[in-house]
Amino acid sequence: MSETLPATPPVARQQPTYPDAEALARTLHQLSTLPPLVTSWEILRLKRQIADAVAGRRFLLQGGDCAESFGDATASVITGRLKVLMQMSLVLIYGLRKPVVRVGRFAGQYAKPRSSDSETRGGVTLPAYRGDIVNAAAFTPEARTPDPGRLLRAYYKAGLTLNFTRALVDGGFADLNNAENWELDFVRDTPMSEAYHDIVARIQDALSFVFTLTDEHVDDFRRAEFFTSHEALILAYEQALTRTVRNLDVPFNLSTHLPWIGLRTHDPDGAHVAYAATIGNPIAVKVGHETSTETLRLLLRHLDPDREPGRLTLIARMGASRVEDHLPRIVETVRAAGHPVLWVCDAMHGNTESTATGVKTRRFENIASEVEQSFRIHKALGGHLGGVHLELTGEDVTECTGGARGLSDDDLTRAYRSTVDPRLNAEQALELALRIVGSAA
Repeated sequence: MSETLPATPPVARQQPTYPDAEALARTLHQLSTLPPLVTSWEILRLKRQIADAVAGRRFLLQGGDCAESFGDATASVITGRLKVLMQMSLVLIYGLRKPVVRVGRFAGQYAKPRSSDSETRGGVTLPAYRGDIVNAAAFTPEARTPDPGRLLRAYYKAGLTLNFTRALVDGGFADLNNAENWELDFVRDTPMSEAYHDIVARIQDALSFVFTLTDEHVDDFRRAEFFTSHEALILAYEQALTRTVRNLDVPFNLSTHLPWIGLRTHDPDGAHVAYAATIGNPIAVKVGHETSTETLRLLLRHLDPDREPGRLTLIARMGASRVEDHLPRIVETVRAAGHPVLWVCDAMHGNTESTATGVKTRRFENIASEVEQSFRIHKALGGHLGGVHLELTGEDVTECTGGARGLSDDDLTRAYRSTVDPRLNAEQALELALRIVGSAA
């Protein structure tokens, strides 16, 4: 009788190579003893709200930086980001006539997948920059060497971000009676500001009427929930913060509410999918025009075996020129398999291009077009688009062209700050929210 060989462990793609294995082990052990960043009951509440979005009763707004930097864990950056998301959600709530689930790409979005493990400049080859959780962006051997100590720094920076976010929300930052305070200085006196203030005035008139009738202030008008999300890319970090919760049958990733699997790591036989299948969090997966029908079927089978509403979100990233040709196939494959997924449009990543001088950018019209086409396709197929996934910032950046101010390639040099991918600035994000409302009508 032949000996049974052990199963081959799944391949973990996009992982850094740490030169000091013992230092990595010590760091991971320390991480495993630290308090969780989020709680299981918050995660389960988000899962219920995603299930509502699957049924068309809510809309999911997921947004934030392409890759957070440790230096951005400041009051001004965090507040600016929240202001943009609050403005967008207010426009969406008013226009769509349904609650919005606010999910930030923050408090953990410190890692980025790369197309190559290394980068060469002037004949010098160094490890690729994989985000602040792994190494630094400066092109030096010291900066680019993966450092396990950065895993701990990521944990503490995420904790600081979460703590300040919760303090703002609980302290009245999200009070609808003060919605005009969410506006950023550089967005004032623009067409987007005028439209936003009109919506604020209408909502505040309605609230004043309700308060007059009831003679009381409802807590739901004074606070708003924010959930966190990040790409669960560095598996050692995610696993160190995965904990068994008393009285629940499955472990939870307590580093974030909504971990997602990116396009480069969604191999059904890979380690990222194998890990995600074991946890109780809602899971999101990026799918693109290159995602095969068989891959999609296997992802559904592995990640949503019980066909549970709220468990699985599919984030489609196609590109404005490809969405018409590929999104219907993906939607029909999922429908035939009988899985109640939440459909979300990532209109950013498929629309990345480079200028003549090699600067990465995205055109606002392409971003808006992909969202509008996605709404139309889902409606034509008898379903609905349940959310959007965007890279945005509250800073006055010029990284994406177009929008109300008509930013051109020449404007990119004024305030291009992203170390990885271009983001919508606050004005462009607010304009997109208004376009989303028009598309959903």
